[in-house]
Amino acid sequence: MVDSKQQWKAWLYLAPAIVLLLIFTVWPIINTVVLAFTEKYSTLANTGGTSFRIGFGNFTDVVGYSGFLDALKITMILCVATVPISTILALLIAVALNAIKPLRKALQTIFFLPYVTNSIAIGMVFNAMFNMIGKIGIRRPKIQSFGIINDIIRFFGGTEINWINTGSDEWANILVLIIYIVWNALPFKILVLLGGLQSINKQYYDAAKVDAAPRWKVLTRITVPLLSPMIAYVVITGFIGGFKEYTSIVGIFGETMGPPHDAGRLNTIVGMIYDSLENNLVGRASAAALILFGIILIVTLINLQVSKKRVHY
Repeated sequence: MVDSKQQWKAWLYLAPAIVLLLIFTVWPIINTVVLAFTEKYSTLANTGGTSFRIGFGNFTDVVGYSGFLDALKITMILCVATVPISTILALLIAVALNAIKPLRKALQTIFFLPYVTNSIAIGMVFNAMFNMIGKIGIRRPKIQSFGIINDIIRFFGGTEINWINTGSDEWANILVLIIYIVWNALPFKILVLLGGLQSINKQYYDAAKVDAAPRWKVLTRITVPLLSPMIAYVVITGFIGGFKEYTSIVGIFGETMGPPHDAGRLNTIVGMIYDSLENNLVGRASAAALILFGIILIVTLINLQVSKKRVHY
């Protein structure tokens, strides 16, 4: 405890961080709530001295927007598909890394690299991998490239697939996004689960060896229950990140949020918020942000409720 006579020093040290927190976090949240209930608000109108009504008009505009249900559908699909897959893969990789002692640190570094790499840059790499139309070489610029992924498919006797170009199907676009999001989410989850694995008491595994328990039973009866707090954490944070998905779509498809022939096909709720801001519909963007916050809050509360029955501390 800090002596009551010396508390002013502690507040003095904390003052810069508190001021920055108030300016860049607390005030934007308060302002977003205010603007969400300010109907038809726009920056230009506010500059001109226009008065605005307080009500729920912005929320009805968001719900009544033609692309809202499609954006919600894409957001839900990406969350439901990517969170379980990435969590299971991260658990298996973490267990494997924990069993490999000589190269553990080197492999940890390799698996963690995507986490510190710019998401847009990674998306551009995925775009090049799945892009069917490309020009290779300098002297022969007219040669067509089917993309690395399609080259692999053709190598094994398959037929190339139009993943992200004009005329592609929505399922192909979503599959590319799922692969990217899962790959991009693995590093953080592996790091968290690996840290949890290394904190498990080795006596449990020694007892399993004495009983000659098979590996799958050790995984399901020892590792998963003792690792359940970490698993619950990565699942909850995974859903929160999934509902805020935006940069992955921009990285692969650009600002059109979809293939060239169908712009906006893969738009998410966050993308809808950015579209509203670009069109100077600040009130609608604020209302959409609050709706997204409400959805994330409900999903998080459901996860916490389920965790109470499944998590063993």
